[in-house]
This record gives sequence, structure tokens and C-alpha cells, in this order.
Amino acid sequence: MNGVLRFGVSIPPDLLDKFDKIIEAEGYDSRSEAIRDMIRGYIVKRQWISGEEDAVCTISLVYDHTKRGIAEKITDVEHHHIKEIVTTSHVHLDEENCLEVIIIKGNSEKIRDFARYLLSIKGIKHGDFIIVSTGRGIE
Repeated sequence: MNGVLRFGVSIPPDLLDKFDKIIEAEGYDSRSEAIRDMIRGYIVKRQWISGEEDAVCTISLVYDHTKRGIAEKITDVEHHHIKEIVTTSHVHLDEENCLEVIIIKGNSEKIRDFARYLLSIKGIKHGDFIIVSTGRGIE
């Protein structure tokens, strides 16, 4: 970090009280560190929304492997994105349900589209994705 800059913020007392309770519960040592984390998160979110930066995404899918064709469809989609996929993990949750976790890296817009496509596959019971920064350019 190239030094720090101090600045003032005007905020309603009730909002500050709620903020202080949250950051205390989360274990922050100071408001400053909590605010820095919030700003970093906002910047990263704007970057992946705009498609400006590369990102890393974890996609989690829960599906019933006994449903015809779904496992093959997921595998086929993964093979078409082999250059972007960093790793996958397959977990048997019970006799029918499986969890597929896919970590993918690349252009944030393409990653988001890939994740949304996977989640839209017929037979996916539940799924979600989290896109995070590669860490480049973040202090």
C-alpha cells in the first residue's frame, strides 16, 4: 500500500450504530478496515459487472444424477470451456443428489454468462456462483 489518505464521512447516528455492531460482530479491528473492505468489494463488483477485468468464479450445482442426461450435459459444457476451467470437484451428497463445484478463470463477462448458462440447465435443483477478483490491482 502506498500510504493512506484520511477523509471524513458524514453519516446518520443510527446507521453508524448499526455499522459498528456489524463490524464488531465480524471481528474488524477498526471502522477504517471495514470501510476499505467495502470499497474493495464495490470496485471488484463494478469491474465484473462491466467485464473490464479478469475474475475467478466458483460455480456450485446440485442435481439428481439419476435424471437422464444431466450429468452428461454438465460434462459436455465443461469440456467446451476446458481452457477457462481451473478445476472441478464432484461430490455424492446421497444416493441421488450430486454437488458439482467448478472453478473458472477469465473475462468476468464471459464467466458470468457461463455460470448463468450452467444454472439454467434443465434438472439443476439448486445452484449459485460467486465471482471474485484475481487480486491484481487491489491493495
